[in-house]
Amino acid sequence: MFDIKLSESGEVVLSGRFDAAQVEKAKAVLDRLTVTTSVDFKDLIYVSSAGLGVLMATQKRLSEKGQKLKLKNVTGHIRDIFRIARFDLIFEIE
Repeated sequence: MFDIKLSESGEVVLSGRFDAAQVEKAKAVLDRLTVTTSVDFKDLIYVSSAGLGVLMATQKRLSEKGQKLKLKNVTGHIRDIFRIARFDLIFEIE
């Protein structure tokens, strides 16, 4: 199960498993972002390469406007994925 929502404070909250089957659901939320936004990974248990691709496309789109995604509460194994893919050099991870 995967869920993505905007909190009242404007933060994106991810939970569950973010895989290829969830790409359209995630894009529906992430494509609406126009300013620097925090993405809370606290309840995310898995992210596939397809999920990473959606996050990267959003980061690229925002960076073209001087904005970015800030990732927070990234758990150890997901942080390792970002580090191995060298995405830790692209995203601000709190």
